[in-house]
Amino acid sequence: MTLTIEHLGQWQRTHNCGSLTREHTGEKVLIMGWVLRRRDHGGLIFVDLRDRWGITQVVFNPERDSGSHQKAEDLRSEYVIAVRGEVIGRPQGMVNRELPTGEIEVLVDDLRILNSSLTPPFAIDEREGPEVAENVRLKYRYLDLRRQSLRDNMVLRSLVSKWVRDYFYSEGFLEIETPFLTKSTPEGARDYLVPSRVSPGRFYALPQSPQLFKQLLMVSGYDRYFQIVHCFRDEDLRADRQPEFTQIDVEMSFITRDCLFGLMEGLMADIFPRALGIDVQRPFPRLTYSESMARFGLDRPDTRFAMELVDLTGPLGRSDARLFVDTVDGGGVIKGLNVKGQESMSRRELDDLTEFVSIYGARGLAWFKGAQDGWKSPLAKYIDDDLRGEIAQAADFSDGDLLLVIAGSEDLVNESLGQLRVHLAQRLGLIPEDQYHFLWVVDFPLFEYDKDAGRFNSMHHPFTSPLEEDIPLLATDPGKVRARAYDMVLNGAEIGGGSIRIHREDVQSRIFKLLNIGPEEAREKFGFLLDALQYGAPPHGGIAFGLDRILMILTGAESIRDVIPFPKTQRATCLLTDAPSPVDPDQLVELGIRLRK
Repeated sequence: MTLTIEHLGQWQRTHNCGSLTREHTGEKVLIMGWVLRRRDHGGLIFVDLRDRWGITQVVFNPERDSGSHQKAEDLRSEYVIAVRGEVIGRPQGMVNRELPTGEIEVLVDDLRILNSSLTPPFAIDEREGPEVAENVRLKYRYLDLRRQSLRDNMVLRSLVSKWVRDYFYSEGFLEIETPFLTKSTPEGARDYLVPSRVSPGRFYALPQSPQLFKQLLMVSGYDRYFQIVHCFRDEDLRADRQPEFTQIDVEMSFITRDCLFGLMEGLMADIFPRALGIDVQRPFPRLTYSESMARFGLDRPDTRFAMELVDLTGPLGRSDARLFVDTVDGGGVIKGLNVKGQESMSRRELDDLTEFVSIYGARGLAWFKGAQDGWKSPLAKYIDDDLRGEIAQAADFSDGDLLLVIAGSEDLVNESLGQLRVHLAQRLGLIPEDQYHFLWVVDFPLFEYDKDAGRFNSMHHPFTSPLEEDIPLLATDPGKVRARAYDMVLNGAEIGGGSIRIHREDVQSRIFKLLNIGPEEAREKFGFLLDALQYGAPPHGGIAFGLDRILMILTGAESIRDVIPFPKTQRATCLLTDAPSPVDPDQLVELGIRLRK
């Protein structure tokens, strides 16, 4: 028998599939959606009808309407249908407390089959079937988005965007759009370039952020700006990065850092209670960059658990272990992690940890086990009792503990131990999943020195203002200049970053010079900004939050791709549309572009 696809006609929904309750009992309703499940009980046919609002059970009874019952025998998963019928209470013992609609069902009087469906390549109901490979989910993203977990993520994404807008409007901000086609400027990552047909040989760039335009808006007098905006970076990807991502972009004039912090903490205190039902404690703690690196090894510390880095350069540098002595003589440092109660860790497990830290450049991982009959370690014989006492006191190291030690340059040691700290906490179950620790990291270095290039680079971007008390160091010791930059960190993830900007043309030109950007290059790339700064630019500053990262934390998603409707893979490809793809040669001719074979 050939399935007949029917027209919707004049039928209009009276309710969605998540709204009917016992209060609607006896009402005539018309609902529409997709067939999630069909169950034939040898007379009665039950269908779970789904839309984005929820699920309603509908019942086809041949004694009620034989025509609809006969058509219902043809229904399969993901068919699109409309049903008209009466809301009745479910029989005693058949109530589903897990569904908002679980106390009722719809007894069908009329059915229209609006469309059929091929058998989906995976189960839309996540309770059925095995876990689906991500590449399959991304190829059939329109089906993946029907699944409840992703649907919940997209609903929350929409709500968070609304709450952000409501909050900023209530604080006197204006939402202003900035261009997507703009000028290519050096801001850290590679730009996505867009060739111009009307100006052959010239290119636009997709913005890595609206940084320059929001500064221009401050010069224009729009003293409180925000935007939920798409940004683009051509960089190597990982679980929490995408080539196109969404920022909550903010800029203010006549603003102090403390005032900005208060407003942004207020935003988090507005979003998180709504999304998770938790209170956000304010003010957020603050750590300087140097303190964060010394204690946690990273500039985005997870403070939900202890196990901080301990500086052992002094005592181990005075030991007889050649490795440690040579490190200190070469200007390096020695730091350790005390892993409480893990003295029983096997040699195989220690080898795995050694392999882990090698990813970050560490050449080895020394270890010491605290036992009642003395320290156990291949290096124990090189450390006398006095030094052991000093180390034990510094690291709070006692019987049953495991002390892990790395020696090398300070940057290498911090990065290796900082990453190892998080890795061990995850592996040992030390991180409470129901806690949310916000903090600010402040006073970053203004510059990073590139040894290979023999020059300074901006740690954030070249428009970040130095601390006023450090401005004299620009002439004598630029590497020690601190920036008026700050990051908001949540549970070990940087969710936002910003700075107080340079608002004087003379200071901006001076920073360009230190970055080896000469007057001609500065004029070519940033001339419009330098000009604008000479027309009464106010003091200003701002911040940008990663909306995708915030949603990743709110939803508990393991990948940022699970909170983005149509994401790219780690190779920056779209499996759904097969982008990027070749273009018609005629388009390249129009653009004046010839591809190398």
